[in-house]
Amino acid sequence: MRCGQGARHAHRRRRPVRLAEHTTLRLGGPADEVVAATGSEELVEAVRSADAAGTPVLLLAGGSNLVVADAGFGGRVVHVATRGVQVESDACGGAMVRVAAGEPWDDLVVRALAEGWLGLEALSGIPGSVGATPVQNVGAYGQEVAQTIASVRTFDRVERAVRTLAAAECGFGYRTSRFKVDPLRYVVLDVTFQLRLGTLGGPVAYAELARSLGVAAGERAPAADVREAVLTLRRGKGMVLDEADHDTWSAGSFFTNPVVEPERVPAGAPAWPQPDGSVKTSAAWLIEHAGFERGHVRGHVAISGKHTLALTNRGGGTTAELVALATEIRDGVELAYGVRLDPEPTLVGCRVG
Repeated sequence: MRCGQGARHAHRRRRPVRLAEHTTLRLGGPADEVVAATGSEELVEAVRSADAAGTPVLLLAGGSNLVVADAGFGGRVVHVATRGVQVESDACGGAMVRVAAGEPWDDLVVRALAEGWLGLEALSGIPGSVGATPVQNVGAYGQEVAQTIASVRTFDRVERAVRTLAAAECGFGYRTSRFKVDPLRYVVLDVTFQLRLGTLGGPVAYAELARSLGVAAGERAPAADVREAVLTLRRGKGMVLDEADHDTWSAGSFFTNPVVEPERVPAGAPAWPQPDGSVKTSAAWLIEHAGFERGHVRGHVAISGKHTLALTNRGGGTTAELVALATEIRDGVELAYGVRLDPEPTLVGCRVG
């Protein structure tokens, strides 16, 4: 099936819909209108017509990286429900695979392993959709999607035209991209990946993963083993969705690892030198050493009992409580170390601080 093909109409629901039903945090107030787009043409039209009418648009797929205000969203929510995986080439040099924005990310990782496509295995278990991955330049355990993306096809809301951007035009950086920097301009329609073929994953760059696999840093391991090791590590941190486990009712890592000048890294904190001379340090280390422990509770929300970077809804929580907890953590870290943490999820109608 070609990317974005399917039903040739968008389904509209005009009764109020609680966005908490569509986010992994289970938080968020009502939306007046939800449009489900099952094809790329319908996705473009849903956004284009809202823009023409001056109606605000919120794109929603897996809802894994969204924090929506208790007041909800006063505009059109476009549910990206497009599907399709198209293998454009598959030869000894590798595979070019074009994937619709609405495809569940981990489904793609599973298929990649089955087909012998390499480069996504360390990104196993990440919730959300394919279309969200270039926006955040999703990464984990030494891999980033920027390493495998060949191009991103988008609807440019400024030029009102469909544009394909090569990877070099996407402005990829640590947990950022051209799409994140200018969030109201581009709608991701599909992503084309260039993937190696084989059974061995790339050199294992992440020390924790290398230990789990029983290999030295820089050595390779079977891609299937890498996936299983990553899933085990993620489950241990509450980062694999589980309806029965409130520690997984989160938006993943709530803060990005800060990148600072070398002299600003606290003594004893992890330090990863960057090409430009700056240093990336650990947000989790800063949070823990600023006095915030796993399981720290504020009302009906809490820091995960498994991972300091995840802020969780314990059931019955509100976005206001979550934002207050995030603000408490951010301010506490800044007071202790002079480093300000930046939220990683997209905040809709709310802000930290």
